[in-house]
Amino acid sequence: MILLPAIDVYEGRAVRLYKGDYKQMTVYNDSPVSQALAFRDAGAQYLHVVDLEGARDGTTPNFDVIARIAKETGLPVEVGGGVRSMETIEKYLDAGIARVILGTAALTDPAFLADAAARHGEKIAVGVDVLDGFVAIRGWTEVTGTRCLDFMQKLVSIGVRTVICTDISKDGVLGGANHALYRELAEKLPLEIIASGGVAALEDIAALARLGLHGVILGKSLYTGSIDLREALALVRRIEEGAT
Repeated sequence: MILLPAIDVYEGRAVRLYKGDYKQMTVYNDSPVSQALAFRDAGAQYLHVVDLEGARDGTTPNFDVIARIAKETGLPVEVGGGVRSMETIEKYLDAGIARVILGTAALTDPAFLADAAARHGEKIAVGVDVLDGFVAIRGWTEVTGTRCLDFMQKLVSIGVRTVICTDISKDGVLGGANHALYRELAEKLPLEIIASGGVAALEDIAALARLGLHGVILGKSLYTGSIDLREALALVRRIEEGAT
């Protein structure tokens, strides 16, 4: 299982939201690039980056800083937020981004998603943001009538391989991940599932690793110090080696 430190970018700064609320935003670093380098130096092998303005507005205002993160860290970076055209996908890939995450467009434009998956294969992932079992879009500002599991089953049929699933009610709260949700998804779907939201302690990481998930995104827990990245990486290695 891989661990992906998260960097959410808003107006060129690294921030975190509380339950996806743009009015409850905390700035943790004025330089997302320096934050990314700090994660790399602590042992991170992957990064998860979101353009929060892009997610809300369907634009890419933080493209330059995100491209710098990929270039200066040398790490595989996955990016989401505002990716709603093939032009934007290819712009990110050309800038050295390893994987592009489709969110709103994956639900509202399935033909576009199918085209993207056919053209770019494993370089395309889908972000499924969930609130009370239903998919939310447009930077979590709109909850749809589409059930999470139903949508993910459609993703399988389209040919999507990797899904980043975020429980919005858990995000930024440090109250623990929604283990029941990820257990159900792992049991029912042939997808590489990356869990996001609420991971607050090493015990959370251990439990998610034992579910056989592909990855876990770490956000606020790293910024507040409730999880030490080096310790988390060591824990996952021990679990995979059968030492714990």
